This record gives sequence, structure tokens and C-alpha cells, in this order.
Amino acid sequence: MSNAPRLTALDALHRSLGATMTDFAGWDMPLRYASERDEHNAVRTKAGLFDLSHMGEITVTGPQAAAFLNFALVGNIGTVAVGRARYTMICAEDGGILDDLIVYRLGDTEYMVVANAGNAQIVLDALAARADGFDAEVRDDRDAYALIAVQGPESPAILASVTDADLDGLKYYAGLPGTVAGVLALIARTGYTGEDGFELFVAPEHAEQLWQALTAAGAPHGLIPCGLSCRDTLRLEAGMPLYGHELTTELTPFDAGLGRVVKFEKEGDFVGRKALEAAAERAETAPPRKLVGLIAEGRRVPRAGFPVVAEGQVIGQVTSGAPSPTLGKPIAIAYVDAAHAAPGTTGVGVDIRGSHEPYEVVTLPFYKRQK
Repeated sequence: MSNAPRLTALDALHRSLGATMTDFAGWDMPLRYASERDEHNAVRTKAGLFDLSHMGEITVTGPQAAAFLNFALVGNIGTVAVGRARYTMICAEDGGILDDLIVYRLGDTEYMVVANAGNAQIVLDALAARADGFDAEVRDDRDAYALIAVQGPESPAILASVTDADLDGLKYYAGLPGTVAGVLALIARTGYTGEDGFELFVAPEHAEQLWQALTAAGAPHGLIPCGLSCRDTLRLEAGMPLYGHELTTELTPFDAGLGRVVKFEKEGDFVGRKALEAAAERAETAPPRKLVGLIAEGRRVPRAGFPVVAEGQVIGQVTSGAPSPTLGKPIAIAYVDAAHAAPGTTGVGVDIRGSHEPYEVVTLPFYKRQK
């Protein structure tokens, strides 16, 4: 087996645009094209174009597809209407998070599960193992799709100029099949930037045509291509968790402050139910460390793994940190002891190579778009 990175259908195009490429979860992906700050600001004020073809698509079909997904995942998938999507998680028997997912209901008995690139095989294997005894089929569709995202306040106008699909009627977390620039696509109003935007699932052979058409349509609106680097600062400002940072197999959804995705009221058993019931109870009585935002008073940037300190004691750990282009200051997401988790708490620092830099504790997200 070769360890050469996988290439998306747009690989040659990224290189022709002068992208800085990086290995991400086994894929060669664009990190940035020019300035990550410009790319970040374009998404916040105008629009950005992303290649997200590294995400893992898994199709689930069959008469018992909904019942199977209800058993395999923590959410209530049976209540998702056709054409809608839901954010959910797949957990291990002990309640640990294997991945966070978006599930699209494409038809009465057809769903698409979208997993993070680094976890796609783990999710695929877990779903295949859990399908036993259900009249449902789990299919690896990672090679069947390229995924292109248009994100930012100008994205509805840009997309509307190249499709006659009813975008006005397309709600947040909904998806509908349509034609975009002559290409068949699943058009989803989802994203990972904190802005309005769309994710377009297309056949890989149509990816380049679609990218070029969106680039042309977006030019008058200030759209530019964007890499994974600004995607990270955008999601960080929006307080969105990243697997491997805020979410891990060591944590349950309740530890991550995302207990709302676990639906105990759904019928029947689901994988991890017992452990998650215990975790929910623990979170009520003696909350473990809480996920909070930290805003720097100085200029030094905190990174994942740095200790959070107060009165000389370690009280937590940074999970993600970066300079925030929107706030103009370094920010971080961290798990901290409940005693220091209240918004406005001062006297908290991050140990940056031995010096304790002062931070203020704030409620997530750091940034919310104006509706």
C-alpha cells in the first residue's frame, strides 16, 4: 500500500493558482493561496471558495435505514425530513466521540453521512459493524463526490447567478438536488465558517467546471479561493469544534458541552446509551472541565496543548488557538475547571513557553454573524 497522499479532483487547479499545499488526513490540500488573513476576511465580508473533497461521504440506504442510523448514532435521525440535514455524532460503547457528522436525508430510505476526513474509515467501519440485523446497506461513497463550498454573505447572490434552484426556500441545514452551472449537484446550506453559505456535492469529473464557473460568477462579488488555514480561524471564531482538538474519544458529547445532540427520548437502544446516560448525570451534578473561549490581552498566540493557569495552578488546557483576524487579538478554545469557567473571569493565563500570558474567559462563540 502506498502512503502517497490522496489528491482531490481539483489538485492541478490548486497548483495552477499557486496554492501552498499540505498533507491533511492523508490528502494533499490547499493550506492557503495567498494571504490567509485576506482569505479569512473575504469569507466574513464577501465570499470564499473552498475545496472540501477530503470529507468522507457514506451512503446508507434500505427500508430500515432510519432505524439503523438511530441505533448507530446518538441523534434522532428518524425525525429528519427528506431534504433536511442534522448535526450529530457517532460514539463508542463507552460514550467517547468517534466523530461528529452531518447526516442528510436524501430520500425516504436514503441518507448521506458526511464524516471528517481523518475519521472517515473509522466511521465507515463502525457503521458497517453496527448494520448487522438491519435491512440497510452502508456504502463507501468517498470517491463518488467532490465537495466545493461557497461561504460568506455574498454566497447566495453568487450561487443564484449560476443555478435556478430555489435558494430562498433552502433553509439552513437543508439540502436539495439541483443544477449549478450545468452540473448536477446536491446543494446544501451548511458550512463551517459561521457565515451563510453552501456546500455542493458533485461528481469528481464535474468539479473543475463548477469551480471555474463559481470563480467567474463570484469575481464581481469579491469571491476568492480559500484554503484550510482560514477555514480553521473561521470555525474557531464561530466556536465550532474540530475533531482531534475539542472532540476526542476521551470525551463524551456532554464533556464537550454538546449534550444537546444526544437524544435519549428516541425509541430503542443506541450504541453508547448507558454510558451517555451516566455522563449526562455527571455533567448535571459535578461538571467536569468546561469548554470556554479565551481572549488574549497581549499578542502571543496560544496553541493546542498549552496549559491554562490561575494562581500558579494548572486549571485547564487549550484545544485550539490562533490570531483572530476579526477580533484583532489572539483567541483560544480551552477546557477549564468549572470554578474558572464563568464568562468575565479574570486572573486566568495561558502558559506560553514559561510565561503566563493574561486571558479573559468569554462565552463561545467569539463571533456571530448579523442576521
